[in-house]
Parts: sequence; structure tokens; C-alpha cells
Amino acid sequence: MDEDAIAGEIVDAAMKVHTKLGAGLLEGAYQACLMHELGKRDLSVKQQVPLPVYYDDIKLDIGYRIDLLVNDAIVVELKSVERLLPLHSAQLLSYLRLGQYHLGLLLNFNTVHMREGIKRVVNGYYARTSPTAQIS
Repeated sequence: MDEDAIAGEIVDAAMKVHTKLGAGLLEGAYQACLMHELGKRDLSVKQQVPLPVYYDDIKLDIGYRIDLLVNDAIVVELKSVERLLPLHSAQLLSYLRLGQYHLGLLLNFNTVHMREGIKRVVNGYYARTSPTAQIS
């Protein structure tokens, strides 16, 4: 399954979880349900994946964690906040760069309609097609 197809499955699963649970719960509840939903779709899902920082060729385990890593390719950052801020997108982009991943999804479950809480973030440095990252 290619990256776009996997991302589509993640978004579809997130919408299903949001429809069943609604808004207003803690991030952990959405994470557990989304993991279950993605597992039912035969996707490989890891949670709270450690993300070290490399500085001056030294590996530093600072405590960063990827909420979900799907098929060892797509980083999923979950939120349950009033609204997504540019800082949330910057955080996900930093995770993509640190882990050398290409695609990430920022999912905010604290919205009336889930489609309003989805941001796709692409690490342009990884793709080597553009010197900048794209956020949509």
C-alpha cells in the first residue's frame, strides 16, 4: 500500500473514531481507539515511539515520542485541543525531520467535524523534491 493510500486509511479511521466518540475526551482515549481501528485494517501501528535528537553526532534521548507510527512510514500526532496552532504543525514537522520521515498527519479530535481537525504535513527535505516543507 502506498503512502497516500495509508494516509487515506488513517483519516478514514480517525473520522470513524470521532463519529463514535465525539469531541471532548482526552487524547489517550482517541489514541487507543484509533490504534484499534487501524489494527482492524491490517496496518502496523506503533505507539509512543521514542524519537532521539542528534546533535554534534551525539544521540540524545530527550524524551520526544511519536504518538503513532503507521507502517513505519507515517507519523500521526494526536491532539484534543480547542484549535490547532502553527506550533502544532511545526512540532510535527520537527518530528518528521528528526526521524527522517516524509509524511505526517496532525489530527485534532476536539472539533465538531473531524475534517476540520486534519492537517497533512510533508517533509520536503526528505523527499528531496523541494527545499521547503509543505503544510496543508
